[in-house]
Amino acid sequence: MAATLSPPQALARPRAILFDWDNTLVDSWPTIHDALNTALAAFGRAPWTLAETRRRVRRSMRDSFPALFGDDWRDAGEVFYRRYAEIHAVNLMPVPGAAAMLDAAAAAGLYLGVVSNKKGDFLRVEARQLGWDGYFGALVGALDAERDKPAPEPVRLALQGSGVTPGPAVWIAGDADIDLECAHNAGCTAVLIRAVAPGRGEFDAHPPAGHFGGCDALSKFVKNL
Repeated sequence: MAATLSPPQALARPRAILFDWDNTLVDSWPTIHDALNTALAAFGRAPWTLAETRRRVRRSMRDSFPALFGDDWRDAGEVFYRRYAEIHAVNLMPVPGAAAMLDAAAAAGLYLGVVSNKKGDFLRVEARQLGWDGYFGALVGALDAERDKPAPEPVRLALQGSGVTPGPAVWIAGDADIDLECAHNAGCTAVLIRAVAPGRGEFDAHPPAGHFGGCDALSKFVKNL
């Protein structure tokens, strides 16, 4: 059975929104693809196409690299991070409408945070470079919590000190299945942000409560709260 989505206007007002980072707020695919293929090549693995990278990259390094690289996964991670550090600041590109959406959400008095599987140090550098760090009460990345997304620990850490506890009034908004899974694991409201609407049966395991076609659509919703 396909998931039934609420129209955006039917969603209850959130107290907090925790955003995914990569490809929800910033377009990171070219950088991730480059760094991943550098690591694959260094360890004799065949390179991935960009389409493969988009389809297969979901989980944090500590949850995904052991399956890719076996006992070499930590060394492969060092290669990945070294290449990523060389190029990520140069390639950093906000998703269209993201800045205006964050402005609108902040003006509405919502608590904002980020829960990402990007290494926390890189995440915070990128937020500062974009001048976005002031929007967020917390920017939680991979290795910051005991476990990474989709586990609920990063959500709890992102809300720490905010006065908001995990629950339906907390939206977890992202572009991928792992963001929706994280929301369900934490008992929060799962919101999908991407241009393409969910396919039939695509998210049956962890259905989103609502879908926005992009940052502009979510910005409009927030302005009408």
